[in-house]
Amino acid sequence: MANYIAALDQGTTSTRFMIFDRAGNIVSSAQHEHQQIYPQPGWVEHNADEIWQRTQQVMAEAMDQAGLRAADIAAIGITNQRETTVLWDRQTGKPVHNALVWQDTRVAPDVGRLQKEIGDDYFRVRTGLPLATYFSALKARWLLENVAGLRARAESGEVLFGNMDSFLVWNLTGGARAPSDASASGVHVTDVTNASRTQLMNLATLSWDKDLLRAFGLPPEMLPRIASSSEVYGQVASGPLAGVPLAGILGDQQAALVGQTCFARGEAKNTYGTGCFLLMNTGERPVTSKHGLLTTVAYKLGAQPAVYALEGSVAIAGALVQWLRDNLGMFQSSAEIETLARSVNDNGGAYFVPAFSGLYAPYWNSGARGVIAGLTRYVTKAHIARAALEATAFQTRDVVDAMENDSSIRLEVLRVDGGMVVNDLLMQFQADMLDRPVVRPKVKETTALGAAYAAGLAVGFFKNTDELRSAWTADHTWQPALDTERRNHMYAMWKKAVGRAVDWVE
Repeated sequence: MANYIAALDQGTTSTRFMIFDRAGNIVSSAQHEHQQIYPQPGWVEHNADEIWQRTQQVMAEAMDQAGLRAADIAAIGITNQRETTVLWDRQTGKPVHNALVWQDTRVAPDVGRLQKEIGDDYFRVRTGLPLATYFSALKARWLLENVAGLRARAESGEVLFGNMDSFLVWNLTGGARAPSDASASGVHVTDVTNASRTQLMNLATLSWDKDLLRAFGLPPEMLPRIASSSEVYGQVASGPLAGVPLAGILGDQQAALVGQTCFARGEAKNTYGTGCFLLMNTGERPVTSKHGLLTTVAYKLGAQPAVYALEGSVAIAGALVQWLRDNLGMFQSSAEIETLARSVNDNGGAYFVPAFSGLYAPYWNSGARGVIAGLTRYVTKAHIARAALEATAFQTRDVVDAMENDSSIRLEVLRVDGGMVVNDLLMQFQADMLDRPVVRPKVKETTALGAAYAAGLAVGFFKNTDELRSAWTADHTWQPALDTERRNHMYAMWKKAVGRAVDWVE
């Protein structure tokens, strides 16, 4: 009998495989980073072949670490960086180009052109998304237009398109068709949460939209099948997990919402990773945003109706800490930023707007670029470190304000997860800036847990969502402790700094 459930978590900077018991406790985990490729300013790429190699590596290591066999694992869920776009050859399985990462801004001219020719509303009404460099469709179009001969090959069915979930499922379930084994062809599938981030899926029908495909100039022949977030898609074809069902797919932020058991309308979570993403469950009807948020699919569990969410996406959160570490050499490990920031009492008047890839919610300004405002000779690198942490909290406040305006629901508590929630200084400042409690769960890696939950529900490892909700427990709560006048002043200065960052690029 299988006593464990597993999740493959393919993120922006690394890939890991985690094994959980029935109580959601981590049994084993293996993780490896992959290269971040920057061909020119604003361009961000990943080598999809490298990610596939890391995937095989972490799966084998986690199984070996726990001393488990395939028969011990009930199912595997997959969660992934969303919008990152990869096209690959159906016959060889090889990517035709590096994957274009969600942060990549090379399609900004196409955004401007379509805004003038068709307008934002045309796309937002159908997909819940504004025209932006963020989503997959324009990235796929760029590849078809810029890789020699690729469009003709895609139209003839030789090339497959997907976000990283589709690429990994296809490889895990057999990959390229072997001449000697016709059964060795991979499954080409995605789930509704990832499909909702391509800007090609109609939110009302949960199917690919022919008008959108025409507007973006993309052939339907390369698209994966859209499935629910919790069902058996296929089985692992080889390796130490051969025969184990792949039974859950969720985009990373939707996976965190499920992992935080936000199954009731109005419940919300914020994930602090490379970017920062706040999702609120809005129930079985999509809520159209008037304040710069995204309307997206939260999850669809098997045959049950789809559940929708409002989302506020912040491009740069943990990535700013990484940038200070790698590009400026301010410290050697990311954890050191808290010690450095604590060495001063405040930000010294400095405000850091990390608009490296433009500004996402609620501004959606692709011409914005990063600025540090308020510099004087008094400011030290410790003040800059503190301002960098505060930037994540300020951006979250921007999103919470917009979300409350759209939903008419006041968030009483913010559930948080992701790598940055171990930073007590940041979490306390977040509670201070929101003026409400911030709660960290016992299991901090809720993204992987949510994918495992989806897979477990599909195969009966878990009975229902009530069982999952009963297992959720809080680890720590931060209460707000900043006076109103100081909070309002700091937030006003933040908004002033944002004003300096917008439209930097004409």
